[in-house]
Amino acid sequence: MKTKMKNINNILVLLVLCSVLAGCSEDFLDRPPKDALVDANFYKNDEQVLAGTAPLYSSVWKTYVDKANWKLGDIRGGTVYRAWGDQDAVQFNITDVSEPNEQAYQSFYVTVGQANLVINNINTYAGEEVSEEIRNHAIAEARFMRAVAYRHLVMNYGAVPIIENNLEHVSGPTLRRNLVEDVWEFIKRDFEFAAENLLEEPSQQGRLTKWVAEGMLARTHLTLAGLGASSGSRDQAHLDLAKEYAERVITMSGKSLMTNYEDLFLHPYDNNNESLFELQWVFTTAPNGYEASNTMVSQITHSNEIAANGDGWGGDLSASWWMLELYDGLIVDDGTTPGFTLDKRLKTTFMLPGFTYPELQVDNDGVSESYVFPDPGADSDNSFASIKKYVVGKLPGESDRQRYPNNTYMLRLAEMYLTYAEAQLGNNASTTDAKALEYFNAVHMRAGLPEFTDPLTWEDIFEERIKEFAMESMAWYDLVRLHYYDAQKAYNIINAQDRGLFVVHPNQWPDPTAWTFEKTSWFAFRNADANSGNFQLPFPASELNQAATLGEEPVPYEFGE
Repeated sequence: MKTKMKNINNILVLLVLCSVLAGCSEDFLDRPPKDALVDANFYKNDEQVLAGTAPLYSSVWKTYVDKANWKLGDIRGGTVYRAWGDQDAVQFNITDVSEPNEQAYQSFYVTVGQANLVINNINTYAGEEVSEEIRNHAIAEARFMRAVAYRHLVMNYGAVPIIENNLEHVSGPTLRRNLVEDVWEFIKRDFEFAAENLLEEPSQQGRLTKWVAEGMLARTHLTLAGLGASSGSRDQAHLDLAKEYAERVITMSGKSLMTNYEDLFLHPYDNNNESLFELQWVFTTAPNGYEASNTMVSQITHSNEIAANGDGWGGDLSASWWMLELYDGLIVDDGTTPGFTLDKRLKTTFMLPGFTYPELQVDNDGVSESYVFPDPGADSDNSFASIKKYVVGKLPGESDRQRYPNNTYMLRLAEMYLTYAEAQLGNNASTTDAKALEYFNAVHMRAGLPEFTDPLTWEDIFEERIKEFAMESMAWYDLVRLHYYDAQKAYNIINAQDRGLFVVHPNQWPDPTAWTFEKTSWFAFRNADANSGNFQLPFPASELNQAATLGEEPVPYEFGE
């Protein structure tokens, strides 16, 4: 079916300006969200129904994406550290009053609540002009987003309450947690419904398709293979399904890897042919435009010099020493010997002294020039490998303070290649399977690295994933997936990550060709202490205060037909 409809970003602006999404108070779990779209006069045709699901692509995720996603996914995961701020994430000690904890938890349940509301509204108000195809597609969009939110919830908090009907929780704080296995079953069922009912081609640019849902099923089955298992005994049926879904997306979705890795993050990159699922942001100067815009860029940009309207607040954010060690050839002899790497992903993801970025223009006495990441100086004992990924610069006319237009990746085709490789590896120590190596090398060689011909191990795939998806909030969830079947190995990886301060020195200036790295002697903290007591996040204190029943033992969930 081909319907002439507006681009989803235009709809997002319209809905934000009309205040479609009401603000959520701290007791959002106990009260159904208010929404202008409950009006029975709204869901009367296909375009209105699709407009009703548009906020699920951005606004509901706002609080999470702004700060919490990279604090939990990358700082907590060990790819990024912060010298002075966010020490609860750096030191692996997030508490029940930590800001990113509360922001993430509430944002996930806002997404769940709004998804439930959309489903109820469509079932209640959809008019005769709404086609069955679009009705099912829109419900599938909502169930997909709900599943994504619950995946984040269960992998951060373990047993959490499953909510399908917000109205059931109006009377009081009686929420009970449900078993982890049931939460995952709920997630799987939502993704399966989405795969069966989403359109094969996007109804609008940036919309979900069945291939996105199948990609999420590949990710889900790879995780479920280890749930409740022990090392070397992941469930083969789930591994086979992960491999099957991943290959279907690779071969049938029409998607392909971008030729150049850097192009994935050069604006405008939104909704490119490697992207499967992105959160959709848009720049607008309207008074309420903050909700429609990407504000994370402001949080991670290290310098006002390259930020829109002087809002770069990420000056002490950096790749961790552990992260930099993973780039082949970069840190040599514990950093004392000048090293370099062929891996093109480094420059796209993090900045080293002398890296030049033509897309980040700076003013030099009235002349616009390419930005060159500065040399800390020979006498300096600390510096940062600042974040580049998602940092798009000033974008005149397209950005302003806390208002950037670039989207946030949630699923890329590259993940399907590495998922296939890991699922094929399964419980074996290594694999020489031709297709697994082919898919692994498609990602590996795209980064400028030579063909990998050795038997492929779990460590090879894990480290490739870390380098491919650094600053995309993936590292922590890969560690949780490992923790499901080999907790000690997950602890060992985290506890071995050097998260301390260091200095990077170029071998020459300008145009360095290698760098030395030196750990800052006076900086005391370097390694986290991960164990079963702090691997899961505690429920935010504000939520426990409102619903003490969250502290009770989890119960099975009663699934409907």
